[in-house]
Amino acid sequence: MQEYTPIKSGKVREIYDNGDSLIMVATDRISAFDHILKNKVTGKGKVLTQMSRFWFDLTKDLVPNHMISTDVNDMPEFFRTPEFDGNSMMCKKLEMLPVECIVRGYITGSGWASYQKTGEVCGIRLPEGLKESEKLPEPIYTPSTKAEIGDHDENVSFEKSCEEIEKYFPGKGREYGEKIRDYTIAIYKKCAEYALSRGIIIADTKFEFGVDENGQVVLADEVLTPDSSRFWPLEGYKEGQSQPSYDKQFVRDWLKANPDSDYDLPQEIIDKTIAKYKEAYKLLTGKEL
Repeated sequence: MQEYTPIKSGKVREIYDNGDSLIMVATDRISAFDHILKNKVTGKGKVLTQMSRFWFDLTKDLVPNHMISTDVNDMPEFFRTPEFDGNSMMCKKLEMLPVECIVRGYITGSGWASYQKTGEVCGIRLPEGLKESEKLPEPIYTPSTKAEIGDHDENVSFEKSCEEIEKYFPGKGREYGEKIRDYTIAIYKKCAEYALSRGIIIADTKFEFGVDENGQVVLADEVLTPDSSRFWPLEGYKEGQSQPSYDKQFVRDWLKANPDSDYDLPQEIIDKTIAKYKEAYKLLTGKEL
């Protein structure tokens, strides 16, 4: 049996080369504030992969995506073990665009902090008098550049995001920049409306896109998971305050309250985190993992 080693290891994912495809494995690692925490959250990788699979299926009419299969039986023998079952996705190979596509439908987090100071979020002027956690009149697109592990992603203007793409794809910066902006807003609107019907508010999220061998822009990486999004329960939602969440915000809040933790979570926080991830999966898909 051929052995495989990752060609790339990110904060959470490991990527394996499979010839004409890639196999992306979501580990049980968890990151916050651009640090990989010392703990693993058992079962988290499976939630991320299966939730991405669900959204890829839901949005394939809007934009092509990189998913080929999440069935390990479609993968080399090396991956047909419990370690990889459920948390692995075979994907098309793409040239990734150097931009994180962030979309905000509600004002919260760093966006709320910025708005209070300047009335703007990432340079975009917003109406006066917005309350914390309020739904925006229209979702806003606030791209950022991708950072290496340990560095912070940098928010940039739409114009700057096109310039960044131009460096890697000469002559295509504006075209690809506009395309991923429009895809980002369209995907968010469709999925946020769906999630609302299932009792979840998607406050904000980020997408990543790549370009295939035909020059077609393709949705990639993970989609609308608790790692890449802010999910709030619709029940109890109230403007003017922070909201409870189904995502990593729970972990971030604990770390902020415990600055001397050295990124080491107590078991109770780990258990609550995976329970929240699984609850969000069940609400959105109607299935138990």
